[in-house]
Formats: sequence, structure tokens, C-alpha cells
Amino acid sequence: MADAVDFANDHVEYFLQLSLQRLARLPVQPSAEHCEDCGEPIPSERQQLVIGCQTCVSCQELRERRR
Repeated sequence: MADAVDFANDHVEYFLQLSLQRLARLPVQPSAEHCEDCGEPIPSERQQLVIGCQTCVSCQELRERRR
């Protein structure tokens, strides 16, 4: 039983560290006022909620589908 618990703890620790690494790579630049792909204004609510965003929602969705 201890092996299953150890495995679960290792698994949780791995994902915790992965999440912390991703947080450390978050952009530190301010959000753009206009989308760098289409040039349309980025709503201020998006600018505040997604710190460092450079694209509007539509263009971001296109980028994510291409990946």
C-alpha cells in the first residue's frame, strides 16, 4: 500500500512543480491595447484578466488551434 501512496505523492509533486514552472514563465509585460495579429482593440476586461495578452480572443483561439 505504501508504494501506491508514494507513487501518488510523487505524481502530485511532479504536477505541482510543473505548475510552478509555468507560473514563473508568465509574461511580465503589460497587456497590449490592440491585437498584434488583427489590429483590433483588445477589451480592457481581457487586458486585466489575462495579464500580458497580446491578442484578442478570436486570434488567440486561432493560434491555439494551429498548435
